[in-house]
Amino acid sequence: MKFMKLFKNHSKLNVIGMVHLDALPGTPKYSGNFEKIVSKAVEEAKIYESHNLDGILIENMHDVPYVQDKSLGPEIVSSMTRIASEIKKVLQPNTPCGIQVLACGNRQALAIAKACDLQFIRAEGFVFGHVADEGYTDACAGELLRYRKQIDAEDVLVFTDLKKKHSSHSITADTSLLETAHAAEFFLTDGIVLTGTATGHAADTKDLEDLNGKVKVPLLIGSGVTKDNISQYSKAEALIIGSYFKEKGNWENKLSDKRISELMNKVNELRK
Repeated sequence: MKFMKLFKNHSKLNVIGMVHLDALPGTPKYSGNFEKIVSKAVEEAKIYESHNLDGILIENMHDVPYVQDKSLGPEIVSSMTRIASEIKKVLQPNTPCGIQVLACGNRQALAIAKACDLQFIRAEGFVFGHVADEGYTDACAGELLRYRKQIDAEDVLVFTDLKKKHSSHSITADTSLLETAHAAEFFLTDGIVLTGTATGHAADTKDLEDLNGKVKVPLLIGSGVTKDNISQYSKAEALIIGSYFKEKGNWENKLSDKRISELMNKVNELRK
């Protein structure tokens, strides 16, 4: 399995730390100091590396309000390419690093991953349509994986959200989570990401139970993991964690060495 080749150290509970980039050039909250953004992102990657996390995921979280992929400008792709390349320089060669481009910039993420030798992307809207806060999100699996083939990036894994957070799923209310997961699997996802309804909100443990053992692809928890609830997700192959690692558990704050250390100690206990 490609996932196990990527995350060689552990069969379960691989921890992927989020690097939430400050607002990038061209977005409303951009501060005007791009080099500071680059330096901060690199420093956060170093902190995660010092705590022996299993992987890093880069995301333009502060680029609010988000736009759909058709409106993402070249300044976002070029900025994230520069930052990803700088982060790769400070990581150990065997540390998996991925990228997500908000919102639904899945082709853009693949292009960046190819250029920067990243190992995975996190993609939204892989199967079934839904309505997100930035507008309608259409399914993209067919186009995305054809594009991956075209740019010779088949070694880049595509982890896909199911029932994406910050979205309404009324138009697919008659399609269960398991049916959605089977569709993603059939459409060749490399891993399924389960989330809560919003950033920092815990994923429903029932969702994990409903899918565990019923799909062959890895299951990742994509939001709301904390030191106190992590044992509930022990059957997941990976945990993508951002908010809990920040001061006071707020994704907008600075990374907290103490919180990272506490959670990783808990993870190591669960792995025994």
